[in-house]
Formats: sequence, structure tokens, C-alpha cells
Amino acid sequence: MTITEGITTRSIDVPGARLHYEVRGGANSAGPLLFVIGSPMGAAEFAALADALASDRTVVTYDPRGLAGSTIDDPTQDATPDLRADDVAAILDALGAESADVFGSSGGAVTGLALVSRHPGRVRTLIAHEPPLLELLSDAEAQRAGTEDIIETFHREGPDAAFVQFMTTAGYDLSDPKLGPPPGPEPTDEQLAKHMADTARFFTHELRDTTRYLPDVAALLASSTDVLVGIGVDSGHLLTHRTSTALCALLGRSPVEFPGDHVGFLGAPEPFADRLREVLAG
Repeated sequence: MTITEGITTRSIDVPGARLHYEVRGGANSAGPLLFVIGSPMGAAEFAALADALASDRTVVTYDPRGLAGSTIDDPTQDATPDLRADDVAAILDALGAESADVFGSSGGAVTGLALVSRHPGRVRTLIAHEPPLLELLSDAEAQRAGTEDIIETFHREGPDAAFVQFMTTAGYDLSDPKLGPPPGPEPTDEQLAKHMADTARFFTHELRDTTRYLPDVAALLASSTDVLVGIGVDSGHLLTHRTSTALCALLGRSPVEFPGDHVGFLGAPEPFADRLREVLAG
């Protein structure tokens, strides 16, 4: 365990992996427990949002198995939503927590849906922000074929070509300068190598299982969890707007709007955190 500037860094062993996770607030915060999770995004990508929430919440972020600081015994193991949900439940257990609120973004939203179904009673409120549930769409077969084509492009032409195809399919305008790399120092060779490994894991062992996940709607509706679907106010052009709207229809719920688009928390973490507080306050 490491404590740095109000962040407690921990790790736990789970079947087949060792998970890195971070806790903000902790003993200095009487606020309720909130997990902020993604996939493939890990703790680092949610750091600014977690910092913005930690004044009145105990905030937990983590790296999914095989990504960033979390290791995996079998690199060929697929990162299914069910497996990721079990990992989040294991972190809850390690914290001695019966339940928590969960904000899940993108693949993390899919993880959250699986968590509610597989571990009843562990989630108080789930905000599933733009889950890429392609199987819910009327053109699911075509979307499935498109995902397979992206994966084939990765194996045939490499990560850059696959990423361009992935982002274009998702609905992004790649000429938008906001999509460029974040400001900061040039990554080291070691950081670049790790990024390449994480990218390969995403395209090879995560993308397919995440987008093909079918939520157990009956279990979600029967659960004590308040399941909400978040959609960015600027996400109307994105594929995840369609998938989120489709999930809302199945749940009989209206979407909950958040600032920005699919990753609005990256560009404006403070307003995003304020909106998240409002939603959780009910």
C-alpha cells in the first residue's frame, strides 16, 4: 500500500490477475463509497474526475486486469464483462464494503451492468454512461461484422489503422483537434511499449466481448439497484448515443444527461463531477 497526496494505492490478487486500484478520500472523507470505472480506461484516465469528487466521496478507481498497472497470468484471456464485474466485486470485498455507487463509462458501463446482475445488492446506484451495447441495435448483425473488421484491421495493418477505423465507426470526426494527444511530456520508450501492449489487448481480447454483451434486463429491473443510463449532451452523433437510447427503452427509463460527449469527464472534470453529484443525490 502506498499513500501519496491523498491517494492510497493498493493491489489485490484475484484468480488469474493482480489488480491495481486507488482510493481517494478514505479516512479523510466521511462520504459514501463511489467506484469510477472504465474499460479499457484505467485509473489514470479518471484521475481528474476522481480528484473533483473526493472532497465529499470516497472514490475508487482501478486498472482492469491486464491493463496499465494490473497484471494478468494469461495474456490471451478475454476480458469479458462478467470477469471484469467479478474483479470489481473483489475490490469491494477487499475494502470491506457491502455496497457502493458505481459510475461506469463506456466498457466500464458494461462492467457495471454485469456487476448488478452477477452480484445483487452490491451496487446502490449504477450510472451506466454510454455503454457500447451493439447487440441492442436494429442493425446488430452489421455492427458485429464491423467490429470483426476492426479487429482484422488491427491484425493486418496494426494499431494505428485499427484505431482510425474504430473512431470513425464510433462516429468521431478525426479532423477535430480535440481528439489529439493530451498535452504533456513525450512518453518514454517503456510507456510507449506498455501503451502498445494495452492497445493490442483491447483490440484482441476486449472489444468483441464488450460490444457483444447482452444485459440481463430482467435481472436489472428486479434488482434493488437504481440503474440509470447516462448520455453526453454532445454525443448525438456517436454510436454510443444509439446504444444508450436502446438500453433506456428496454429499462423504461429516460436518459440522464451529462456534460460533453462520450468522454466529457476528460475535458471538463469539475462540471462533470458536479452533475454526477446531482444525479447521485436523486
